Amino acid sequence: QVQLVESGGGLVQAGGSLRLSCAASGSIFSINAMGWYRQAPGKQRELVAAITSGGSTNYADSVKGRFTISRDNAKNTVYLQMNSLKPEDTAVYYCNAIATMPPPWGQGTQVTVSS
Repeated sequence: QVQLVESGGGLVQAGGSLRLSCAASGSIFSINAMGWYRQAPGKQRELVAAITSGGSTNYADSVKGRFTISRDNAKNTVYLQMNSLKPEDTAVYYCNAIATMPPPWGQGTQVTVSS
């Protein structure tokens, strides 16, 4: 069964940076587009960044220019570099395949941005 393990979250002041990592096991990584999602308290989970198996990227307007998604196929790992963080970026961040039937969600990693 595919497992996704997110890490790298923490508490940071507004304007700071964090780098999230997502380690994926199983065979889906090299053939699926992967995405970083986030869920803030009381809100629905939203897709903030995506990367295809070929390396094309796409971002939500709210993070464009501040977040960068990348992947290392050799390590089965997806990264999210987050710069110029804002309090509204506070959420639990998850990664997953962008697919009709994605694997089970991981635990996520908490990102808290203080003002």
